[in-house]
Amino acid sequence: MRSSRCTIAKHPIISLVKASTTLRELKQIHSHLLSTGTLHDPRILGEFIATIALHNQKNLDYSEQIVNHCENPTLFTLNSLIRAHSKGSTPPKSFHFYNRILWSANNLSPDNYTFNFLVHACAQLSARTIGLTVHGAVLKHGFENDPHVQSALIYMYAELGCLRDCHQVFDEIPEPDLVCQTTMVSACARCGDVSFARELFDVMSERDHITWNAMIAGYVQCGKSKEALNLFCAMQTQGVKVSEVSMVSVLSACSHLGALDQGRWAHAYIESNKLPITATLGTALIDMYAKCGNVNKSMGIFWGMKEKNVYTWSTAINALAMNGDGHKCLELFSLMKKDGVQPNEVTFVSILRACSVVGLVEEGEEHFESIKKVYGIEPKLEHYGCMVDLYGRAGRLNEAVSFINNMAVKPHAGAWGALLSACRMYKNMELGELASRKLIALEAKNHHAYVLLSNIYADSNNWDKANYVRRIMKSRGVRKEPGCSAIEVDGEVHEFFVGDNSHPRYGDVDIV
Repeated sequence: MRSSRCTIAKHPIISLVKASTTLRELKQIHSHLLSTGTLHDPRILGEFIATIALHNQKNLDYSEQIVNHCENPTLFTLNSLIRAHSKGSTPPKSFHFYNRILWSANNLSPDNYTFNFLVHACAQLSARTIGLTVHGAVLKHGFENDPHVQSALIYMYAELGCLRDCHQVFDEIPEPDLVCQTTMVSACARCGDVSFARELFDVMSERDHITWNAMIAGYVQCGKSKEALNLFCAMQTQGVKVSEVSMVSVLSACSHLGALDQGRWAHAYIESNKLPITATLGTALIDMYAKCGNVNKSMGIFWGMKEKNVYTWSTAINALAMNGDGHKCLELFSLMKKDGVQPNEVTFVSILRACSVVGLVEEGEEHFESIKKVYGIEPKLEHYGCMVDLYGRAGRLNEAVSFINNMAVKPHAGAWGALLSACRMYKNMELGELASRKLIALEAKNHHAYVLLSNIYADSNNWDKANYVRRIMKSRGVRKEPGCSAIEVDGEVHEFFVGDNSHPRYGDVDIV
């Protein structure tokens, strides 16, 4: 066990590092390795540092300290630190270790793994300029034809919202392999070009379960939930392996459609195929049942789960908030904190919504203040929008306007839209006109701004102004999105849009 001649694969020390739970234990293992001379082998030293860095983000600083005392760390060691930072909360540090490779005394050169990790760091940073620089370095070092680097570049540009760059990288690949094609399907769907994603999916000579999952998830992300469910049925017909990832997308599609029967079928499918209810899958089930109107079942799943994370708690809190159970929602939040789970930004959106539903303005203000002061989270646009809705629902419209004017971020459409809705609720024409003007200035084609203002005038019997707003809306080419209803018949979802009689069963519905 103490022999330093053991190969890395068989060396028991690496297993001990993975099993360690505290920094003190790591230091004891490190001390043992130093005293026995085991770390004189650069391969074991590299594996030791890599395991510390990648196994637990909390120990990343300690792994860096060890590297800083190494005269000539190997490329594997430096790549491991680049990878660890690219996956964690400090992606800028990846570039520090990239520079160490470039300026190393032992003439190291970056390899395809180096650039794969760096590209992911750029995606994490949402930094297109840096991404272009890394792309240039890829070309300089001759890795433009490496399939893993190509896929990473497509992924990066998709994360940055640069669909044209995704196409440019993909089009320059002479013979894209399965990984590149799958990445491109996912990238196009993520960027909203689900039509091209499906075209590419259909012409692929080979597809694995990851490809199918990417296309199904793409449909869900683009709001095409019915198409997602149809493709999942085709996936089963083809005998493709169904995984947790597949079922999370299917459950999300059912959530968006409010398709309870299909959601129940998906749940039964999960149970019959003995898929373990992980935190991710359980959270998707909670969300599906809540959005399909069965909150009791939703909460039953929550209480029965052995593994819960912050998203599980947040989704359960949101389920209660959607059902109007604001007080239960806040009680669950207290239990979450007692259980030692740190709330995140998603949690607070649900909490503020709950306060809004119940009308707990002062409590909502306290929670909003705690987001940054207590938990160190920078409030996002959604949190500000929730606060405007909180004041608006309570009829405190002047406070809502004051809050908007004093926001730490530039007032956004969500905030003015929430105020406009409250003005309709309380028939406040003056503030309604203000909110509508601000909303149109931000989103000229937002039909809600025109329709709500017109309705405010109509509620006050000011028909001349109501009709004037409608004429302005028409002259500017602003169209109200048609209403849509979805119904389930024998497990199949049918969607009907207002003014559209193209559905094959339209006649049957019209008779009813």
